[in-house]
Amino acid sequence: MENKSTLNLFISIFTIFISCNSQEIEVKTPNVLFIAVDDLNDWVGYLGGHPQAQTPNIDRLIKKGVGFRKAYTVAPQCNPSRVALLTGLYPSTTGVYGNRDNFRKTLPNEITMLQHFRANGYVTKGGGKIFHGNNRPNDSLSWDYYYVSEGHTRKSGRDSNLPKVSPGLGWFNWGALTVEDDQMQDVKVVEWAKSELNKSHRKPFFLACGFYKPHLPWYVPKKYFDKYPLDKIILPETKVDDRNDLPEFGKRFARERYSATWGIDLNQGIQDHELILKYDQWHKGVQAYLATINFVDKYIGELLDELEHSQYVNNTIVILWGDHGWHLGEKQHWRKQALWEDTTHVPLIVSYPSKIEKNKICETPVSFIDIYPTLIDLAGISKKNNLDGESLLDLLQDTSMDWDRPVLSTYGRGNHAVRSENWRYIQYRDGSNELYNHENDPNEWHNLSGYIEYEGIIKRLKKTIPKNEK
Repeated sequence: MENKSTLNLFISIFTIFISCNSQEIEVKTPNVLFIAVDDLNDWVGYLGGHPQAQTPNIDRLIKKGVGFRKAYTVAPQCNPSRVALLTGLYPSTTGVYGNRDNFRKTLPNEITMLQHFRANGYVTKGGGKIFHGNNRPNDSLSWDYYYVSEGHTRKSGRDSNLPKVSPGLGWFNWGALTVEDDQMQDVKVVEWAKSELNKSHRKPFFLACGFYKPHLPWYVPKKYFDKYPLDKIILPETKVDDRNDLPEFGKRFARERYSATWGIDLNQGIQDHELILKYDQWHKGVQAYLATINFVDKYIGELLDELEHSQYVNNTIVILWGDHGWHLGEKQHWRKQALWEDTTHVPLIVSYPSKIEKNKICETPVSFIDIYPTLIDLAGISKKNNLDGESLLDLLQDTSMDWDRPVLSTYGRGNHAVRSENWRYIQYRDGSNELYNHENDPNEWHNLSGYIEYEGIIKRLKKTIPKNEK
């Protein structure tokens, strides 16, 4: 009888030990706050893309982590950029090159980042814009829950209050709204995400909050426009004859809204920059874009505040990224859909103070193709085979380490840009190319591809371009 009692006591103590350790393991499993911003270029404080950009909340995230000075999108368009990031696969691997491509039809069994985290014990919740186009508002295999606000519209504002600019500008629309912030879709999504941070979660969560802004139309409440008086607006640096040394394919990208899916001009010959100048809209466009970015920054700040006051503050990986860049007159180009610095250079900030460096700027070029394996390593979950990228964990833990790996951006089959520390090489599908030295030509005004002394550099950078494309 005594032996039986002793045995029961031992079992009880062992059970308590196991239970405590299980709880400890659960507590140590990090959550993920995944913040995506649509059409956000490098007009962010820490990137210095525009001297009037006001993004104090985005910038403050770096105090708890690492901001990448040279982060680049995989593709300068919404859908292929997001599919690449969320699958960890290049467009050349998936065949997803344009906004009309549906990756689930091409790769029905592919495991997205979100699916992989679900398989490793996470609950995945999302709201706003994470996937795009035919994969939006959600990929059902990726989510446990997806928030869609009442009155949701793609325009992220009340249609009845949308102002109009000159009809000669076609799809370009911007202006100050006479509405309160809480009527904006982005604010509704942030409020939902904040409510999730106030809940007690039994399992680790992967919480994705996708901002629709600063995607066109650039409509936000008037108070954000008021921060940027029209007579004080600074236009981007441009060179009147910037296009003269471009190959014909590059000139097409500059003057047209080029379809990567169909390989045709969607503008039907109408040049955006000519219209902007004709209707005297350049200053107004820059003002609207700056105002919209500032609006987004405010609500990123509210989301970060909520996290900092929550029980999850010390155990949450935060990653903030913009899906691609945007031109506002550079190379006389407007929109994305090109392969220069302004369309591929984007913000990327990672915070997880217990595991990576804090308050650091990393100058090493990195690619969004690496985010999937990086989050796997940060979370400490099982590896995922056959990803095209590599984990950035070592770089996050030592931002000054040697890391010589040029990054690749693709727009349409056969069109690629390779970015190294000091160089950008662009190769179009007709064989023409461009080469820029960022050390002394940050605006990419001087195409060096025709000079024999740079053939060795081109040869080295071309090694990054995929030899086989789906």
